Amino acid sequence: MELHTLQYETSDRVAIITINRPDKLNALNAQTKQELEQVLGSITQDPQVDVVIITGAGQKAFVAGTDIAELAELTPETGEAFSTRGQSLFDRIESSEKPVIAAVNGYALGGGCELALACHIRIASATARFGQPEVSLGVIPGYGGTQRLPRLIGRGPALEMILGGAPIEADEAFRLGLVNRVVPAEKLLESALNLARRISSQAQPAVHLAVRAVNVAEETPLSEGLGKEAALFGECCGTEDYAEGVRAFLEKRRPTFTGR
Repeated sequence: MELHTLQYETSDRVAIITINRPDKLNALNAQTKQELEQVLGSITQDPQVDVVIITGAGQKAFVAGTDIAELAELTPETGEAFSTRGQSLFDRIESSEKPVIAAVNGYALGGGCELALACHIRIASATARFGQPEVSLGVIPGYGGTQRLPRLIGRGPALEMILGGAPIEADEAFRLGLVNRVVPAEKLLESALNLARRISSQAQPAVHLAVRAVNVAEETPLSEGLGKEAALFGECCGTEDYAEGVRAFLEKRRPTFTGR
């Protein structure tokens, strides 16, 4: 596939998507979002990919927001459509049963913070900065920030970030639970790859169903979520990898999973 604003590579069953507009601090424009949709569609159909990493080119930014030039002419009608399309793209990331890891290597502002929020796991470099500064432009976060951020860090801290507009540093993001861990900048991609490979080594049917179960937990009451968990647990018990995993444990050897 021909890409102009992204880099895409796969190795050892891990796909790495790099937002590649470093001269624009990797800001998301219409072409970037279209190419991201295209790549995600390809990954969904690729049986050789188990885990996805999303990062940004260069050291300054993961994604420093939406391309402001594209916001200038929005009307109430086109603004709603603009927001809905971005939400749909990020929903696709969150609902992917192949885990998606954000390797945040600098500014993750506005749409960039929302992109990280849509990923299943977030690893930040010590130089990362997270923020939802949209109010300074007279708008609100439109790609899921008002919904995912309070679910992740709580109502008060989320409102402080959204209403104040000031970015927070990586250590504060970790304290709030916005990121899973903070690592030195030079270790960021290595850390993300190590985690991705560890996930890839597991029984993939169980990985997919676990992601589905956790996504359900954010959308349903506990009693309903527990019922869904039980059903998915039962689905795992019908897979070849389940039989192999239990057999390998009893035989005191490493399992050989096939993804079935």
